[in-house]
Amino acid sequence: MVSSSNNEEIKSMKQELKILREVAQDISSNLELHELLRRIIDMVVDFTRADSCLIYLYDTQNDELVLTASNDPNLKVLGRIKLKIGEGVTGWVAQEKKPVALSHEAYKDQRFRTFTALEEDRYEAFLSIPILSKDEIIGVINVRHRKIHHYPEDQVNLLFTIGRYLGSSIRTTIMHEEVLKKAHQLDLLSQISRTIVSNYYLKEILQLIVTMTANVMGSKICSIMLLNEEKDELVIAATQSLSEEYINKPNLKVGQSTSGKVVIQKRPITVLDVTREKGFMYPDVAKREGIVSLLSVPMMVKNRVIGVINSYTQKEHVFTKEEMNILQSVANQAAVAIENTNLTQEILAAKEALEARKFIEKAKGILMKELGISEDEAYKKIHKKSMDLRKTMKEIAEAIILTTELKKTM
Repeated sequence: MVSSSNNEEIKSMKQELKILREVAQDISSNLELHELLRRIIDMVVDFTRADSCLIYLYDTQNDELVLTASNDPNLKVLGRIKLKIGEGVTGWVAQEKKPVALSHEAYKDQRFRTFTALEEDRYEAFLSIPILSKDEIIGVINVRHRKIHHYPEDQVNLLFTIGRYLGSSIRTTIMHEEVLKKAHQLDLLSQISRTIVSNYYLKEILQLIVTMTANVMGSKICSIMLLNEEKDELVIAATQSLSEEYINKPNLKVGQSTSGKVVIQKRPITVLDVTREKGFMYPDVAKREGIVSLLSVPMMVKNRVIGVINSYTQKEHVFTKEEMNILQSVANQAAVAIENTNLTQEILAAKEALEARKFIEKAKGILMKELGISEDEAYKKIHKKSMDLRKTMKEIAEAIILTTELKKTM
């Protein structure tokens, strides 16, 4: 007969083999990062019977661990909780690249750091496993139990081994997604560059910019607001939103709300939740439109702000430096398009004014000769006729010249 202890060993081995097969399948499936992390969490929770599982990923650029995934779909602090290497139990595990298992009163460990939003003090047991790739830290898996829980050594060792297998897969997935993201961003900037030098009118250019930007940034609403210097306020010039309420909302005064502050401070500003942000105008509109986080950047021309670009997300989102940089690049290109259009319009206006002046001068000469009046009187006659007939002075001058030429031919 097979003893009960042998039965337990066989059962344990079968479970371990099942987990290793699942991990191998996940690694070879080319999953997107969020899906890969979700499967890891599901596997860990099932294996350890945990009440909670969190995954922190290492952000090499900022040298910090960022809470990236959780088995709690309603957790709103993803991307917001960050730890330096060596900070808390999680940071210690990342630094030492060793597991830590605390079976009871984990919150009393001298390395422990409490986050109110994570209700750390409600969990008695805590297991932290490093995720490694060629001995480089990729992230940390945290397993938590509300009651006292002993983590068997073979269980800890298996999770540690799995952490090593998963590290390379997560790293490859992150790099692949970063490459795709950069490709989309470069394509966006390239498309905007082509749009700017096209024969489109300014309104069409701005509309194309917000549509393309919303697609790349994942925006629920993307809008361009231009500065009316005479009225000292921002006016919506383009948006891909179809909401009449958003499009027709009142203009913003400079210094008012987030976008108005961007004009004054001449720098990007982010808001995690506009519906709860003090001083944000029209939070009710934001709630009805389902917009939450905001990134607003200035459109600059030679240190002069001519407007802002706003990118709103549907869920809480912590904007990265890279996202700020890409939107700022878009804003700069849009500013160039607007400045070039304004400059072209000024040149055309100056050219038209010069042509009008030539006609008016010739018409004045005709009136002075035919009526024997002064230059000033001739000008007043042309101006008065222009007002009476609601025609431009150029049109009146052309009529005078044409009438004179017709007389000569008769």
